Amino acid sequence: MGHKAGYVGGLTDSIMMRIVDILYALPFMIFIILLMVVFGRSLLLLFLAIGLVEWLTMARIVRTQVLTIRKQEFISAAIVSGLSHWQIIRRHVIPNVLGPVIVYITLTVPSVMLLEAFLSFLGLGIQPPQSSWGVLISDGVKTMEEYPWLLIYPGIALSLTLFALNFLGDGLRDALDPRANRD
Repeated sequence: MGHKAGYVGGLTDSIMMRIVDILYALPFMIFIILLMVVFGRSLLLLFLAIGLVEWLTMARIVRTQVLTIRKQEFISAAIVSGLSHWQIIRRHVIPNVLGPVIVYITLTVPSVMLLEAFLSFLGLGIQPPQSSWGVLISDGVKTMEEYPWLLIYPGIALSLTLFALNFLGDGLRDALDPRANRD
């Protein structure tokens, strides 16, 4: 959605970005909780609800990247050489937007994992007998006075995973940044 809005511009861009703005105005945690309460608690619905919320920032990032790329000289050269808009998008725009998208995805995965764990901890996400770190931490809270390791180990595992994914995202950002100083 973002690449089309950014490349085409004008009325298409305005309409698509107003839709994103309206969806941004909704409090996302309340939106997810309402979906889970109204439609029931299923793993598919949980991921669908989180996906409906998390794509909004991605749409804005992609749109901004496309707006920047669209003004580059190589796009003007592609237009002059007779390439169609779809060929320009496929050959030039998408490959140049892919780096920031990959970085954003790797930095979004930890926040999505934390959101899922939080919802599962509250009892709105994954339900036993399925397991997630939120369910394990919730079970650990219930027995933390007698068995503290049931809370400590899942908490440490979740924290280490989130740190590792954040470091991976930072490393990818540095590696895929075309403006980085390569001394």
